[in-house]
Amino acid sequence: MAAVALTLLASDLITKQVALTHFSGTDPTEAFGGLLKFTLVFNSGGAFSVGAGETWFFTTVKFLVLILLLVMAPRVRTPVWAVSFGLVIAGAAGNLVDRLSRGPSPWEGRVVDWIQLPYWPVFNLADCGVVCGSALVVWTLTRGIRLDGTIEPEASTAPGGPEQAADGRDQ
Repeated sequence: MAAVALTLLASDLITKQVALTHFSGTDPTEAFGGLLKFTLVFNSGGAFSVGAGETWFFTTVKFLVLILLLVMAPRVRTPVWAVSFGLVIAGAAGNLVDRLSRGPSPWEGRVVDWIQLPYWPVFNLADCGVVCGSALVVWTLTRGIRLDGTIEPEASTAPGGPEQAADGRDQ
C-alpha cells in the first residue's frame, strides 16, 4: 500500500511541476495526432470542475477521506485492497497538496490539471489514482472480498435465512 501510494504521489507531484514549467493553458501541446493534449488548467472545483466556487468543501472532503483511509489501512490484509487504498490515498493526497499550497490561499488552492483526452475534462495523475482506486474498490466489493482477504459468504437460503418467508416457507 505504501509503495503504491508513495510512487503515485511522487509521480503526481513531479508531473505537475513539469506541467507548470512546460505547458500552457492557451497553447496545448499535442501528442499521438491530437488524441492526447497537455493543457495546463488550475481547477478550483471537483471532478469535471463541478462546484468551482466551493474549493473549501473539496479540500475538507479530501482531508476527511484521507484520514478515514489511513485509519482503516492497518486492517488491510490483501493485495487488492492494498493497491486500491494506495491509489486513493495518493490521489487524495496529491490534490490535497495543491489545495493547501497553491493560490489563492491555503485550503482554497487550485489543483493543477494537465492531461486532456478528446471529449473529456482536463485531469492529472492524482485524479487517475482516485478513479482507478475507487473502481478497484467497487470491483473488490462486488466480489465479496473483505479487507482481511476473506470472502463474504453467499446469502444463505437455509431455514431462517433471508430467502425464507415469515411463515417458514421458501419464497
